[in-house]
Amino acid sequence: MKIALIGYGKMGRILERTALERGHQVVVVVDPFIAGTPPVSGAPLHTTITETSLQEADVAVEFTRPDTAVENIRALIEKGIPTVAGTTGWYDHLKEIEDLVGSKKGSFCWSSNYSLGVNLFYRIAAFAAKLADPFPEYDVGGWEFHHNKKVDSPSGTAKILVEKVLAVMTRKKKAVFETLNRPPAPDELHYPSLRLGSMPGVHAIAFDSPADTIEITHTTRNRDGLAVGAIRAAEWLVKCAGPGKPAGGARAGVFTIDDVTEDILKDALHSR
Repeated sequence: MKIALIGYGKMGRILERTALERGHQVVVVVDPFIAGTPPVSGAPLHTTITETSLQEADVAVEFTRPDTAVENIRALIEKGIPTVAGTTGWYDHLKEIEDLVGSKKGSFCWSSNYSLGVNLFYRIAAFAAKLADPFPEYDVGGWEFHHNKKVDSPSGTAKILVEKVLAVMTRKKKAVFETLNRPPAPDELHYPSLRLGSMPGVHAIAFDSPADTIEITHTTRNRDGLAVGAIRAAEWLVKCAGPGKPAGGARAGVFTIDDVTEDILKDALHSR
């Protein structure tokens, strides 16, 4: 693929390295805040999204900031560039973007977390919750830990995890993320947060009985998993057969990482 990177902060640099490792080209980097910082790939650096800056790109990967993401995504869709968006915090504009993609017959993928490990963890946790649901001996709850610089609590990953668990359970009806000064109700799933030092992102779901405990945990070591997932999503969005293979035409519509992982899993099952 020929990739346009929109945003060249820490995540943008990891995306660049990951794209190159998977045999793709970074043909342009767009970031108004780092003018003069040459990309490692040698791609030209632009400060704005224009037809000229995007003329070689098969797909754009956007990781910027909530206050610029909507404008960036809108500009990319308007110019007919398939777009993978990894910025969070702009989702109150999602309907507007979905309408724009529909009117332009565009190609767009978004997610609050592109980590393949996290998305497999969601599926594993939900499957385990479905299995545990008929066994009231096993109470269900969890926790998440992050470093003390993280600004939100609970994490977006925790919210999605709990939503997916509650969706498959009949005896747990609602989540409680805040501190409890009472025993949780039988239909409540308690999921507290801890912010401490330099801890990596840790999310756990547990099924506890008087006899034993089943615990499923995901620990994030770095941002590489996010980058791999985002580049895999870009390959899927433009029907790229794999590392170093050309794009084969974009999928029309609005998608999420769920669509990407579902297709990867289906392909793996069919190949067995």
